[in-house]
Amino acid sequence: MKFNKWSLDIFKRTIFTRKKREKDYLKKGFEVQKKVFNIVESSKDIIYCYESNPSSKFRYLSPSINTLLGQGVLEEAYNDPSSPFERIHPDDFELLNEKIYGGIDYTKPVIQRWRTIEGDFLWFEEYATPIYEEEQLVAVQGIIRNIDERVKFIQDIEYQMSHDPLTNIHNRQFFDNIAAKSNLDFDTPVAMILCDLDELKFMNDTYGHKKGDELIKAAANLLKRIFSEIAVVARVGGDEFAVLLIDRSKREVESLCELLMEEILLQNSLKKGPHISSFGHAYRSHSKGNMDSLFMEADQKMFQDKRRRKEQKLVRPGR
Repeated sequence: MKFNKWSLDIFKRTIFTRKKREKDYLKKGFEVQKKVFNIVESSKDIIYCYESNPSSKFRYLSPSINTLLGQGVLEEAYNDPSSPFERIHPDDFELLNEKIYGGIDYTKPVIQRWRTIEGDFLWFEEYATPIYEEEQLVAVQGIIRNIDERVKFIQDIEYQMSHDPLTNIHNRQFFDNIAAKSNLDFDTPVAMILCDLDELKFMNDTYGHKKGDELIKAAANLLKRIFSEIAVVARVGGDEFAVLLIDRSKREVESLCELLMEEILLQNSLKKGPHISSFGHAYRSHSKGNMDSLFMEADQKMFQDKRRRKEQKLVRPGR
């Protein structure tokens, strides 16, 4: 095939144009890659790719991990691929294991806690994607975002919804929810203690509501000191408190009631009361279907205790 001068010139121009386009395309591609890399490197989120098979290592980990967890964590991760298992919160260890080696639903966000250099744990939300080769999981890549402020905000809201603002013990709504669950969802030994302050109105009228609030807080502190580690303690009314003991023996409950009585007598003898003046308790070996009768019995016993105390006060002046 022969080319004349005109055809050869067109052919050369075509080749030149094609090479120029290829060069421009490569240049643009490199610029795009560079832009993407800069975006990834400057991201506040943690972007990573972790290889699990045939060996464990980070293919990539963004520098933002140093900003979030502390200087040196990036280098630590590259040098020791097992370091994430040491930095994850113990309660989230199995979740991390399942994420890396398969076993979780990758379409859902992964909520986890990671330890900082200072030893604090922060909350993170991750969207992870598995990488397969020949139908075998070989790596996981993902984007991890710090949601610590969001989680703490939600926790604060939940705390406020479930706690009494004056005493910082649980409120009536929380207590009723736990009692309802005990009544319907599970069956276990349960006891209830109800108590109140007999002279709160007198204290409010005589010394003001600030003094009354101090007595309410003192009563709550007394109950917390005895029961907070083993029971649900709640303020269920203005001067009324409730203690719910779950999965305790009747003997344990009786001993705790005796301890409560001793504390009340001690406080009254020191003239720091009235903290708790009347209380009553009830016990059931089975909670399911019995919570209403449990409450009624404890309430009746508290009323009887209150009436007995009033009668004792009326008898004393006549002696």
